[in-house]
Amino acid sequence: MAGNGVLTQVIDPASDRAVYKQIADHLRDAIGRSRLREGEQLPSEAQLMEHYGVARMTIRNALRVLQDEGLVTAEHGRGVYVRARPAVRRLASDRFAQRHRKEGMAAFTVEAAQAGATPGVDMLTVIQARPASGVAGRLGVADDDEVVVRSRRYLLDGRPVETAVSYIPADLAKGTPIADPGPGGIYARLEEQGHTLARFTEDVSARMPTPEEARVLALRPGVPVFHLVRTAYDIDGRAVEVCDTVMAADAYQLSYELPAH
Repeated sequence: MAGNGVLTQVIDPASDRAVYKQIADHLRDAIGRSRLREGEQLPSEAQLMEHYGVARMTIRNALRVLQDEGLVTAEHGRGVYVRARPAVRRLASDRFAQRHRKEGMAAFTVEAAQAGATPGVDMLTVIQARPASGVAGRLGVADDDEVVVRSRRYLLDGRPVETAVSYIPADLAKGTPIADPGPGGIYARLEEQGHTLARFTEDVSARMPTPEEARVLALRPGVPVFHLVRTAYDIDGRAVEVCDTVMAADAYQLSYELPAH
């Protein structure tokens, strides 16, 4: 358990910032500077009350701020702990390099290997259906055209970090392993059919998860998600896949290398 050595800051009575927010700031700073590490217990409510000279409710309000931010978790009867975070996976522009596909490695497998973690996939379903709203235009098909839809959840060392739904034109996927609920490797399968990939576009935004996303990804309160929509194009300029991905934001670092010329 973290001792009083963590408590080095005091309340500024001249500040217009609420006292409980100042306390939350101090504890957040201690976590950010690794004076409180992952899995380590925060000072008790009694210790915090004594150090700051405030009421218990003020301390609880401060701790609630950190819980809502996803920084700490409260364990009934035990105390409040710095929340352990999954291994950070580096979402880099290199992950779709053709050399990885030739080695039989999907993008998620590449990222997991770089993080020194074990990849996994579950909740895999494959159906033929109309594309979701906004996908048809990206894919260059009519709204009422049916496409092959592959949905899955990705895990890192057994922990869910991402869901992905891929939409592939039916004429490219039907009769191929892409339409079967087996191993993925969509891009390698497309290239085996002569659709050599030329480029990808990605639109990334951040938001809070829906209740269902929070459940499927086992997200703590206060943890946002990245919403990434990727379109893959072949060398003829045809869109061959749209992938709608939702990622736990605390499991990723976005890292891109951009040319300067």
